[in-house]
Amino acid sequence: MPPATESPTSAGPGTPEPPTPAPPPGLRARKKQRRFEEISETAIALFLEKGFEKVSVAEVAAAAEVSKPTLFRYFASKEDLVLHRFADHEDEAARTVAARPAGLTALDALHRHFLAGLDRHDPVTGLNDAEGVLAFHRLLYGTPSLIARLHGYQNRSEQALATALHEAHGGTPLDARLAAAQIIAVQRVLAEDNWHRVARGEPVPRVHEDAVTAANAAYAQLRSGLGRYA
Repeated sequence: MPPATESPTSAGPGTPEPPTPAPPPGLRARKKQRRFEEISETAIALFLEKGFEKVSVAEVAAAAEVSKPTLFRYFASKEDLVLHRFADHEDEAARTVAARPAGLTALDALHRHFLAGLDRHDPVTGLNDAEGVLAFHRLLYGTPSLIARLHGYQNRSEQALATALHEAHGGTPLDARLAAAQIIAVQRVLAEDNWHRVARGEPVPRVHEDAVTAANAAYAQLRSGLGRYA
């Protein structure tokens, strides 16, 4: 412990200083983020009303009161107007592994994280019956071009998780990638099953109980086959 004369916040010899908090975004960045969100929400509303394939990028730009070149500065493609909602989740599994408490395996950390998502009805787990969430999922899973592009997000999620697993538990890069692919696939299948049941009108509390049981069983299967990563 530091001497009593030291401030409780002072660092001892060899102790790294705590990181300086990042400054809040400036006005320019906040305005850009607001415009980004406005364009996306406008697009999704149009897609839900008319269908993804029946709405042109020009129509989205006009409704959002921006030019097509401006829209494409924010979104690289029409599909990204919808799928950007998954961007924050691309490295979620990797971040969960990297931030896990000491002594907790990567798979145990991911298992806990998924169960916590079920408890808070996180839309990414499929266990959410808010009409806006259900409508978004109907749009997503009912549009082939969106499903095809979603695979790219899942592939990047696997790559990020594979890197985190390799750093956490070693093994070969291929071993880590195979483990990551299995984990991401399990999470996807569990979430899709939850969504299908909720979309059919099953009450969320009933689905939640089964979803927890299914998740526990799925992660038990992963533990039996993932070796060092379990």
